[in-house]
Amino acid sequence: MRQLMSLCLAAILAAGIVPTAKSEEISVTHWGALMYGAPYAIAMEKGFFKEAGIDITGILTSQGGGTTVRNVLAGGLPYGEVALSAAVAAVQEGIDIRVVNGGAQTVADMLFVVMPDSPIKSLKDIKGKKIAYTSPKSVTQMVAIMTVEKAGLKQDEVTLVSTGGIGAGLTALGSGGVDVAPSLDPVWSRTKDKYRPLAMLKDLFPPIMQTVGITTPEFINKSPDKLRAIINGRRKGVEFIHANPAEAGRIFAKAYNLDAALGETAIRNMISVDYWSNGRLDFKGMDEMVRGLQLVGGLPPGPVDWSKIVDQRFLPNDLKS
Repeated sequence: MRQLMSLCLAAILAAGIVPTAKSEEISVTHWGALMYGAPYAIAMEKGFFKEAGIDITGILTSQGGGTTVRNVLAGGLPYGEVALSAAVAAVQEGIDIRVVNGGAQTVADMLFVVMPDSPIKSLKDIKGKKIAYTSPKSVTQMVAIMTVEKAGLKQDEVTLVSTGGIGAGLTALGSGGVDVAPSLDPVWSRTKDKYRPLAMLKDLFPPIMQTVGITTPEFINKSPDKLRAIINGRRKGVEFIHANPAEAGRIFAKAYNLDAALGETAIRNMISVDYWSNGRLDFKGMDEMVRGLQLVGGLPPGPVDWSKIVDQRFLPNDLKS
């Protein structure tokens, strides 16, 4: 039997057949719609995940908030990039997850828009108006409230409306269901002729960490090498985007079913605001996100003890904060 196994192995090697990693799926919030997923699209297309030791062949998606956390827990491979707000809220609800790497490290990609003929000319004009956001405890809900705060208004001086998605919010804006809606790339690059910018968040807020990579303690214990491979593959995707924006734009456009020129425009827009973390966790930016979550009632007042949520062991040494 041992001799037979040796002969089989020799035949495999002679034929040039190399065993490959089992194909896996992970979860990424708003995959196929928003920019969070670009590094993963690049890493899959360029083989960076395979080089790191894992074969990621598919991405599960959601409309944000707690839905993505549930996808991570229910999916085949328990890793996903989710809104930091949703991750912290899940921990507060007793869900046992860990934050292991940074994702989108700013909200500078986002803006609030109105219709071209809207009487709303500045933030001070939003008093008494309806403002769309995607889903409860999402980044868009928090920045909506923080923008109201920046306008010098109280939350009850506007009406916040959950629309379920960026596209749905813009549809509601067009039909008069809301007066103000959020937008962000690649949606903004595709539809900017239809709307008028009201507030660019890059002009309003300091760095706020939008998304993070999460997993479960069980996955950490059972598959630490897979976790490192995901983080390293994504990092190479981010580095490729900055070094090769034109090609990255084409790959991103292909993955998202977009026009190639639009994909490149969106990628360059994100590079200009240093959108993607290479994996490093910005704790100051995370604290800003927590403050936003407290504004929506998702957390009690006070600081979050990150040492109980964050596990940096799987980051490369140069990325550990």
